Amino acid sequence: MKLLLDENLPRRMVALLESYFPESTHVCLVGLENAQDAEIWSYAGQHDFVIVTRDSDFSDMAILYGPPPKVLHLGIRNCRWREMAVTLIQNHVELLLELERPDVAFVELP
Repeated sequence: MKLLLDENLPRRMVALLESYFPESTHVCLVGLENAQDAEIWSYAGQHDFVIVTRDSDFSDMAILYGPPPKVLHLGIRNCRWREMAVTLIQNHVELLLELERPDVAFVELP
């Protein structure tokens, strides 16, 4: 599963996540810095990414339009970026299983 980290997450997370989520990247690293949500949505769908974000915009789009792409909403608040990355790593097996289900459009990780 490839992750596309939204602009509201630090680029530094990619290096920590790549062993567990190969080919993951950040929107800024694929030329989508300051892009509209619709552009990011389209890119993620075309390139088989799961969008990882801290805001609800993409979760709302997942409900409205359905996948692809799928969305991983991080409900984690008031923590450092490393803690967010560790949480993703610690839950990577469960996330893979959940996001592979065809009936799932988004997952929230509290």
